Amino acid sequence: MHEEAIRREEEELKKLNQKPRRPEGWGYFLLLWYLLFYQPVITEVHLRRENIQFLFIRFSAWQYAGSDKLWAGLVSTLCHNIRQHFGALPLSFYHVMGKRPRFASGFSQGEWLVNKRTCFTLGGLVFVLMAGISLLSVALFVPGIKDYSMLKVLGSTSTTLSGSGILVTIFSVVKNLVISQKQRIEKMTDSEKFSSHLGFMSEVKKEIEMLTSFVYYMEVYQRRRLRIVLEITSLDMCYPERVVGVLNAINTLLSDTNAPFIFILVVDPSIIASCLEQTSSMKGMADNGYLFLNRTVTLPFSIPKMGIKSKLHHLHKAVQSREDLMYNIITQNVERGMKSVKGRTTKLVDMEASSEMDQSQIDAQAVRCIHEAFHTLHNATDCLCQYIPENIIQMRRIVNTIPITIRLMLQQNTRHTMSPRAVAAWVVMANQWPCRLSWVLQCLEDRQQIRPADEFRNQFLWEVFMENCKELYSMHKVLQNFLALDGDPELFEKFLSIDFPFTVQEADSFLNSTVNLDHSIRHKLGLIRGLNTLNKTNEEKKGPWILLPILVSHKNCKYKFGSHFSKPR
Repeated sequence: MHEEAIRREEEELKKLNQKPRRPEGWGYFLLLWYLLFYQPVITEVHLRRENIQFLFIRFSAWQYAGSDKLWAGLVSTLCHNIRQHFGALPLSFYHVMGKRPRFASGFSQGEWLVNKRTCFTLGGLVFVLMAGISLLSVALFVPGIKDYSMLKVLGSTSTTLSGSGILVTIFSVVKNLVISQKQRIEKMTDSEKFSSHLGFMSEVKKEIEMLTSFVYYMEVYQRRRLRIVLEITSLDMCYPERVVGVLNAINTLLSDTNAPFIFILVVDPSIIASCLEQTSSMKGMADNGYLFLNRTVTLPFSIPKMGIKSKLHHLHKAVQSREDLMYNIITQNVERGMKSVKGRTTKLVDMEASSEMDQSQIDAQAVRCIHEAFHTLHNATDCLCQYIPENIIQMRRIVNTIPITIRLMLQQNTRHTMSPRAVAAWVVMANQWPCRLSWVLQCLEDRQQIRPADEFRNQFLWEVFMENCKELYSMHKVLQNFLALDGDPELFEKFLSIDFPFTVQEADSFLNSTVNLDHSIRHKLGLIRGLNTLNKTNEEKKGPWILLPILVSHKNCKYKFGSHFSKPR
């Protein structure tokens, strides 16, 4: 958008040979003069202007998530950024003495009209002030007229009234200069009485209309179109009622047909739709959250699937951010090498030096393994690349986890069984399918408690999953929140069965160093599986006790049974 604005500016300059005005230097004082004495006119020439300037404002809803009036935070952020961009003094002048633009009548091309109201008012005040000062001077200093008290009264009265009018105007400008719109809106929201008043939203609407008309004024003055772009992020991390408030604020700001606002709503639609359906204030209006979003969003844009080049580019950038870790390790190795060179003869010092040399060797090997694992990640010819998620945050999680996992495995003396590519693949699997991986590990743990572990150490994890997947999918209603954490199930099958066929022995070696797998998921899966097994056992035991009374009744048997048969099942 910024590049497009620069291109249009150059084309407009070639077409009209008219530079836009900038409110800087002498242009700043010229703007104040226009604000005092002129009213802008929106002409056909102005509407045909193609040069445009974007003012970008970023609003993170998470910063105001704790407030009851999240939407007020959006409006106050808008007011604050516009005030900072154009300056507090021009906005204060416009608030007190400015006049909103009007549309041209007929074929008029004049873009400015004299603000007669301001001219007459200010001119009248100055005239009355000068007349009062003159009368007062004559009554005080001219001999022979000093005794006329009427002149003194008229002079002092006119001077006081005109001076008061000028002082009131100056006071209003200073007041708007000191107390911004953001502070006024925050003060209104803090008052419980006012926030419950019916006219609260109308007062906010007036502030927004004044801000909008000021932007129109600046459009005509600068000879370009202005658009305020608000980028709203982290809205899907807030409470449902707060989400509805922000969407209502957006609709309020866009209620004007020619509003100079563009909202970029960066959200997960599934979360926002669920919030709209849960909130009590939208019952009847948003029973279907997706329909409400379709009525609000005028240009939906779903991020398409990331290409292989883009994915490799972001992976490379994430890997480069870890170079600080490499530098620290190399620096520590140099320092340890310098310490070990110093002559020390005691046995204790020799043992410390040998341990430092061992640690330096581990660090050096860690550097090599981490580099090799990172090279595997952003290698386009390696099949591991297709399993890496497109989410940049998830990419960074994987890149940050790999060095920690490798260093933990090296510290546990498992370097003889460790392949950097296998470690990277294991980290990716734990990040992409935490529920299914936790289920496999829990099934292994349950089986190891019954049978010796050596019997199935060479068994593949995919075979273990296939043996127990029916039980997992039969409990999908109970485990739906855990299963929602996993990625594509078909990719999981291809990952474990074809590209990375991990064995039980390899899983045991990786497990103690796996830091990106939430072990609480595995613990809950174990509890749910245990309860499910217990219920099945109870059902099997109940079978004969349910059928026996029926058979006895059918045969008219006269045997007496225990009290547990006294009531029919």
